[in-house]
Amino acid sequence: MNHDKPTFRAHLLLLSAAVLFAGPLVWMLVSAVKPGGQLTQDPFSFWPREWRWQNFADAAAAMPFLRYMRNSLLLAGGTVVGSLFSCTLAAYGFARLRWPGRDLVFGLLIATMLLPWHVTMIPRFLLIKELGLYNSLAALIAPTFLGDACSIFLLRQFFRTIPEELSEAARLDGLTEWGVCWRIVAPLSKPALLTVGLFQFIAAWNDFSGPMLYLSDPKKFPLAYGLEQFVSSYSDQTHLLLAAAVMFTLPILVLFFIAQKSFMKGVSTTGLKA
Repeated sequence: MNHDKPTFRAHLLLLSAAVLFAGPLVWMLVSAVKPGGQLTQDPFSFWPREWRWQNFADAAAAMPFLRYMRNSLLLAGGTVVGSLFSCTLAAYGFARLRWPGRDLVFGLLIATMLLPWHVTMIPRFLLIKELGLYNSLAALIAPTFLGDACSIFLLRQFFRTIPEELSEAARLDGLTEWGVCWRIVAPLSKPALLTVGLFQFIAAWNDFSGPMLYLSDPKKFPLAYGLEQFVSSYSDQTHLLLAAAVMFTLPILVLFFIAQKSFMKGVSTTGLKA
């Protein structure tokens, strides 16, 4: 029994932390189906007096929800595709190919992670405008096809855990480096690719500054902008605000739980080999 005490304490600590972090989310989910009067008259009550599912329909009707949702899905989907394509190629070049100055270039790439987004904000805006992409979702999606330092790093670390003998055998069978990358290395790196894709999806889904900078037409704004406008217009209707927040958060929660096992595996194995 003495050997089990540390394990029990660790599990108890993890359970307590999980309850602490999940508390606000659970409260939001439950409060989203409360009548509006209950939140103002008795804000500390947990259980709804009446399960008002109509809150979600009212919140969606108060703004062009479907349009914002479509824009967010297009933005997040395009971002994931662009990031996975570009970062896979770059990570493969850093992890599996030998060329002069590879480690130096990789170090410079990692150093770019120290630059805050605000430093490159104006140059990127001017470049996007010169390319004629301003006021389109392409202004937010196109840069992802140029790679991302953090995603390249994660994929490179995972690629280096794959035995080199597999790549050598594929080359002897006549595969080019392109074929080795997409037919050997990429299929074996599904956990890492899924992790990077999930990170990129969440970043694009929650992005508010990017659309505000590159878009001017409200019809092209994503759901994050719609939620902010909703908060400004319906700040006195807390039940509708919480219903809108649940609808904004739900796709990310569903996506995470579907990809949970692969996500955990990808996170835990991207740093095994330096």
